[in-house]
Amino acid sequence: MTTDAFEPHPLVRLLDKPAAEFTTDDLVRAAEELELRQANLRYVGGDGRLKTIAFAISSRDHLEQVLTIGERVDGSSIFEGTDAATSDVYIVPRHRTAFVNPFGERPSLDVICSFYGEDGQPLPYAGEQVVRRAAEALTRETGMVLEAFGELEYYLVGPVEEIFAVEEERGYQESAPFSKGQRVREQVLGHLASMGVQLKYAHGEVGNIREEERQLVQHEIEFLPVPVEQAADVLVLAKWVVREVAHAHGLEVTFAPSVSSDGAGSGLHVHSRLVRDGANAIVGPSGLDDTGRRLIAGYLSSARALTAFGNTVPTSYLRFTEGDESPEGISWGETDRTGLVRDPLAWNGDVLPAMVAHANPGRSGPVPEPAVHAQTVELRLADGSADVHLLLAGMAVAARQGLGDPDSLDVAERLSTADHDDFEQLPSSCAESADALEERRDLFEADGVFPAELVDAVLERLRSDADADLVTKMGKDQAARDELVRRHWHVG
Repeated sequence: MTTDAFEPHPLVRLLDKPAAEFTTDDLVRAAEELELRQANLRYVGGDGRLKTIAFAISSRDHLEQVLTIGERVDGSSIFEGTDAATSDVYIVPRHRTAFVNPFGERPSLDVICSFYGEDGQPLPYAGEQVVRRAAEALTRETGMVLEAFGELEYYLVGPVEEIFAVEEERGYQESAPFSKGQRVREQVLGHLASMGVQLKYAHGEVGNIREEERQLVQHEIEFLPVPVEQAADVLVLAKWVVREVAHAHGLEVTFAPSVSSDGAGSGLHVHSRLVRDGANAIVGPSGLDDTGRRLIAGYLSSARALTAFGNTVPTSYLRFTEGDESPEGISWGETDRTGLVRDPLAWNGDVLPAMVAHANPGRSGPVPEPAVHAQTVELRLADGSADVHLLLAGMAVAARQGLGDPDSLDVAERLSTADHDDFEQLPSSCAESADALEERRDLFEADGVFPAELVDAVLERLRSDADADLVTKMGKDQAARDELVRRHWHVG
């Protein structure tokens, strides 16, 4: 392999091989040459956050052991409902995820791990194993790979700045000095790129909120499509990096779905596509094809149940009722932002050469095209509270159902915004979301993708908030609403 001059991943540059081919020996060599004397094993806990075990490396043999066999951890402290008497589980490093950690007292080699039980088998209720099973089941049945990426929205919160003061609801792709936090955003991009995360872009988002003593400025990071198992890890890693960089700048960050009654909430829109033999299977010469419509039908048919994974706190449902661009019904449309699923512009037809020629008169040579066509479908359901591994696993299950259902094309036609605007609504509370999941639990539990005990735990967590009348109550009591927002400020 000849490393691209623009390659940002230091381990890929040093080892001159793609991350997917990393081995224990490679990582030991990298640690030695980069003088890294600490290794951190990372894993995603049951609460969706990135956890850490730090090892001060004492010898080559020690590092080889850590990077090969991993460690055991207390599952009862990680996953809800685990029996403390039999809770030990293993975490084993996935070498392709290795990166050099830019934070902490000294540079370290970090690797994300997978969970295994005492029998050495994948731990059934660990999120990364659930999404892996869901993806494998879809590919096994259809021959296609589901790829995805998220649009991660968040607010940076700090003291009011009077110079080039923020203007409420005018932050979309604003530039500094009117946009606050651009330095944070650019540092986040640099760190994520060096960790091997495939990035599309980052920018300021619509939400600017100015209060008496603080300002809240919204930002977004958008990634590139990767298999769903990797897409879930990317979102968890990105949240961690955003928090680290914001904290270093003395700013607070929140991914909460609702931060104020006066401004936009933060969603987590997820784009996806199906790939077969290196080609995008959801697009044809004239745009979205029947496979793409079946994919959309699968998402829409399971949408109410998917909120159990994508909208996990009571303030998620405030966002549905208060947001200007939050979904208005279980429907889909081309480019518009009123439905739950959107078919975005994707350089279809012959538009690209003409645009390039008009913008750059006299240009010669072919217009470069991506290896896989850029067409995706955008599911606009989730928010920053999402359990991203379970959400993406649920999307894979829903996609598989839509692809296999002979009535899917009729469903897609019926739920299109092209002809009418009277559609079924999403749940209005965690309690209603739990009911929707319980009604469809057989779909998610099929073939052992979602263990029954995991579904039970999700249902119990959603119902513990007792928020069935949430929207009505919050509309009449601003103080109670503010307290609810505060309680769910740091999600995911």
